[in-house]
Amino acid sequence: MKLTKNLVAVLLMLVAGAANAQGYPNKPVKIVVPFTAGSATDILGRTIGQKLSEMWGQPVVIDNKPGAGGTIGATLVAKSPPDGYTLLVHSAAQAVNPAIYPALQYDTEKDFVEVAMLGGQPNVLVVGTATGFKTVADLIAAAKKSPGQLNFGSAGIGSGTHINGEKFKLAAGIDVMHIPYKGTPEALTETMTGRITYFFSPISAALPNVREGKLVALGVSTAKRASTLPNVPTIAESGLPGFDYNLWVGMFAPARTPNDIVDKINADVARVVQMPDVRERMAALGAEAMPMTPAEFRKFMREELVESAKVVKAAGIKAP
Repeated sequence: MKLTKNLVAVLLMLVAGAANAQGYPNKPVKIVVPFTAGSATDILGRTIGQKLSEMWGQPVVIDNKPGAGGTIGATLVAKSPPDGYTLLVHSAAQAVNPAIYPALQYDTEKDFVEVAMLGGQPNVLVVGTATGFKTVADLIAAAKKSPGQLNFGSAGIGSGTHINGEKFKLAAGIDVMHIPYKGTPEALTETMTGRITYFFSPISAALPNVREGKLVALGVSTAKRASTLPNVPTIAESGLPGFDYNLWVGMFAPARTPNDIVDKINADVARVVQMPDVRERMAALGAEAMPMTPAEFRKFMREELVESAKVVKAAGIKAP
């Protein structure tokens, strides 16, 4: 009798789970982006969100909650109901922040479930036209000539742009000052005006300014050149062999979000990133899809947490 009751309970749970997935979503879905509008994370989140809205027949609302390297928005999602109606689209900073902020209001491993990887793209090392720099070698030489006098910007402490900048600083053996901003648009503006020397910008955000001649692209962070800037060499080609940094963007949900809902969102995102117009849009932004199952994304995230902690320690990065 006990076995029968247990079996019935399991069956009821399975039926309820299937019903959850079949009925999801039946109201608007909010995607929290923990960076400013116009950032690479925001652009990719909006691109995917728009298509999901069309697919689901429900509004998908982007809610920008910038600040503290993306931890403000992440905190909001971690404390939201685990029902699939509040999601987080975050960058590689999600894997970095635990090593930087010792007093986070959430546990990155325990309070989130990895839903879907949206894609990855290079950062591009850009400088203002007034610097006169034409190559990565020019920048490194200037930094070595005047230790501590040059600076670089980022979209916030712990952001992917910050970690990229620190990796470059370590690889080049230069002494430069880090200046964090609330997001990529602000850092780009400061680079164009000359208030900061250089910035490892997500390629999607920097492209318009590079093409208009407002910024000079010196190198891309990934191991291979970007299709959108084919004439710009990689950092590895520019005197730092082996240098490679990929700015990824993924979707997360609060822990205990039903597996069937997570699987549905993952499958729908996988369909979206294969749509011809989305692939074209991503290619124009210099981004590429990185399809993963939730389990694969979770494994990837655990590896990123370990690697990011190593960079943070080596660079001596600390919370403000």
